Amino acid sequence: MSLRNRTSLTKGRRNCLQIMLIMAIGAACTGAGMAATSNSNSNMPEGERIAHNSDCFSCHAVGHKVVGPAYDAVAKKFAGKKGAVKTLVDAVKNGHVGTWGNIPMPPHPNLSHAQLEKIIHWILSLKSAEASSAPSSSSSSSSKKTYTYKVNGKTVTVGFEVFRPGTKKVTKEVFRGFELFNSYCFRCHGPDAIGGEYAPDLRQSLQNGMTEQQFTDTAMTGREAKGMPKWAGFFSPHEIHAIYQYVKARSVKLVSTGRPPE
Repeated sequence: MSLRNRTSLTKGRRNCLQIMLIMAIGAACTGAGMAATSNSNSNMPEGERIAHNSDCFSCHAVGHKVVGPAYDAVAKKFAGKKGAVKTLVDAVKNGHVGTWGNIPMPPHPNLSHAQLEKIIHWILSLKSAEASSAPSSSSSSSSKKTYTYKVNGKTVTVGFEVFRPGTKKVTKEVFRGFELFNSYCFRCHGPDAIGGEYAPDLRQSLQNGMTEQQFTDTAMTGREAKGMPKWAGFFSPHEIHAIYQYVKARSVKLVSTGRPPE
């Protein structure tokens, strides 16, 4: 084997080890977080606790739409319907698409039938009459107020605060998005969201009209046909919201490459 090939192989192994280490740390943090969640949820109904300890709350919330429908909207839609429990258990177990739009819900084969029934019974017990189409809290808060900044003599407007008032230091939310993106997303989308060899430049995607809801839907459910994994169960909706803010700030050139001041 030539020296060049040996060097290339060594670098490849080093990169693989680095990626494995990052993923192991992330998994450990996620596991610790799930354990803490389990302890803090001891007073919850059992079905709700099972849902929290799975990936259910990555795509759903009780009172508003995230990726999938609000749980209280599901309860309202299926209230009093014969066979509702079986229908919903089958949908969660095997995956489903069509009832609530074109975003597919992935199957959950690792949940037992008994666990699924407890989750569904808890969902159907919710009696809220809130509208099922209410936007997610992150989306609605973004649409209530806009922020205007100057970039190279041009005015740009975004739906969230990029800098702390009176400073050039980014908000904690934007900085958290930077940390998460450059810990995980960079592998395919390039460091600092500049685009990568395996996935598109997300700055360009946002410039071309991708909304935050579409960004969240894609991140949580993935695009299997294009090789993108689903991040539901790993990232929370709030973390995806932070990543979106960072990428959006990069797309309008408010945040440059490298570590932003915070």
